[in-house]
Amino acid sequence: MIETARAANAPAARRRPKLAGSELHLGSVAVSVLPPASRVSLRAPSVSAPALSKALGVELPTRPKGSAVAAGRTALWLGPDEWLIIAGEHDDMLAGLAGIEAVHSAVDVSHRSVAFAVSGADAEPTLSAGCPQNLAIDAFPVGACSRTVLGKVEIVLYRTASEAFRVECWRSFSDYVFGFLGEAARDAAADRDR
Repeated sequence: MIETARAANAPAARRRPKLAGSELHLGSVAVSVLPPASRVSLRAPSVSAPALSKALGVELPTRPKGSAVAAGRTALWLGPDEWLIIAGEHDDMLAGLAGIEAVHSAVDVSHRSVAFAVSGADAEPTLSAGCPQNLAIDAFPVGACSRTVLGKVEIVLYRTASEAFRVECWRSFSDYVFGFLGEAARDAAADRDR
């Protein structure tokens, strides 16, 4: 365990998300930076999933592109033995997993990522400008998620509504992703105006 000392009168460190408050509205698409969140990268064999689901209070999806939401937590299926769990900024999910004897690996990756909301009638074409995955509603319905790419960056993409997506990317790529989404939104608006 690593402990850090701070002066008695020093304020506690406060996380300020990269691009905090950034948003753009172009045509019929809005892109905004979402508030900070707690994130856990969870790896486990399928036999451990029931115990982990119980500890987290959300059923771990078992199908490709699956997601589940319960008790303020969202579980995204990323692979046969891998999930990304997202919750409110101060939700200590690791504490709930600490006493679980089922085989698993849980790593807090909260500070690693930045999330964007992409919404509106042109959300799908905006994302499709850089994502090779078929994002049509019948191929990627509400609740679908996957690890994919946007331009040159690996992302986790989650469809939260028919015209809304959550894009998770590593913090070091967030400026690129925000800029890319802005350019793609401008292109989608121009295409709509033709």
